[in-house]
Amino acid sequence: MATSTLLYSHGNAADIGQMYELFIELSIHFAGTTTLAMDSHQERYEAAYKCLEESYGAKQENIILYGQSVGSGPTVDLAARLPRLKAVVLHSPILSGLRVMYSVKRTYWFDIYKNIDKIPLVKCPVLVIHGTADEVVDCSHGKQLWELCQEKYEPLWLKGGNHCNLELYPEYLRHLKKFINNSGEIPFWKKFR
Repeated sequence: MATSTLLYSHGNAADIGQMYELFIELSIHFAGTTTLAMDSHQERYEAAYKCLEESYGAKQENIILYGQSVGSGPTVDLAARLPRLKAVVLHSPILSGLRVMYSVKRTYWFDIYKNIDKIPLVKCPVLVIHGTADEVVDCSHGKQLWELCQEKYEPLWLKGGNHCNLELYPEYLRHLKKFINNSGEIPFWKKFR
């Protein structure tokens, strides 16, 4: 009976059991949205998406992909190949695996999760959330990805937020709720083109 489905890919140092309370909170705040979460692995994420479509009848235009930290890799990769998604949320996203460890200026063949190269291919609205005091993935990663988005949504830069505490900020749920409720609507300026 849900009108939207949130497909959640968490970060490296978390597991679904640790995030149970967050998922309960999301289900309370986002009535009409079902949340499906799985461990962040490319093949599992794609299998979960196919399961949503084939077993549960979810339509691409009602699916919101959510990627946190390294989970942004499978999220952006899948989003770049799905032209009718409702929306994408990138929470403390990475530019690429190599760029988290080194300040390289180009993409190498052996790099993983090349979000910097794939984000321009994402056609739906994208919300980027990042803490300004993130010591694991610098906030510049989120800002650069946001700049490269086709359909930018007002980003959320949480002042003082680090890599693992953004959900504790009241603005996090408010902004995410506003985005989810408004995603999929045709922006005012596009209605008259």
